[in-house]
Amino acid sequence: MVELGVNIDHVATLRQARRTYEPDPVWAAALCELHGADSITVHLREDRRHIQDRDVTLLRQTVSVPLNLEMACTEAMFAFACELKPEQVTLVPENRAEVTTEGGLDAASAESALREALPALRQAGIRVSLFLDPEPRQIEIAAALRIEAVELHTGSYALARGAEQQCELERLRAAGALIRQAGMLLHAGHGLNYTNVGPVAAIEEMRELNIGHAIISRAVFVGLGPAVAEMKRLIS
Repeated sequence: MVELGVNIDHVATLRQARRTYEPDPVWAAALCELHGADSITVHLREDRRHIQDRDVTLLRQTVSVPLNLEMACTEAMFAFACELKPEQVTLVPENRAEVTTEGGLDAASAESALREALPALRQAGIRVSLFLDPEPRQIEIAAALRIEAVELHTGSYALARGAEQQCELERLRAAGALIRQAGMLLHAGHGLNYTNVGPVAAIEEMRELNIGHAIISRAVFVGLGPAVAEMKRLIS
């Protein structure tokens, strides 16, 4: 069964808009758990635009499902992760000017930093996932590094329409096959919503989908619990 990782960054985005104490992403994580989330995802950005250090520390102490920490490939973040010890880190590209993550990590450019950091992450008992575009060369590098999981960037699929979307879906399927053949876990995320998630969830041996914006957006109208439960139903 496909697992649902709920990204709660945008709960913190709403809080930071007023620089106040609510809504609290830690409370949001508890509600997500109660309504079927299999893991909680947060992206601790260098500029701390939404999730704060306090949030991640409290989440590590309170969530009973796995915590997935999205982060950039920097020495500071590697050190933070080894101290925090989340169940999983997902390494992503980061650009302060971007509104949201714009594409997959360039594994070739990050290879040296990854080789240096991976032993410490593994010694800390942390599963490592790379957020990659569905490109064979990127997956080959991940396999060579013995990465445990790859999260395919589904942004191009989510933005496409008609025949173009079907082509993007085929790219995801082909990349998924390469990931499975290399013995890595298959994850996916970015731009997935209630109308486009089905075909991605149906990709063979899909293990985990990480979804945030669509769930938090629907929660404005129906409540966070029902929004999580409906997404869980759709991917199952």
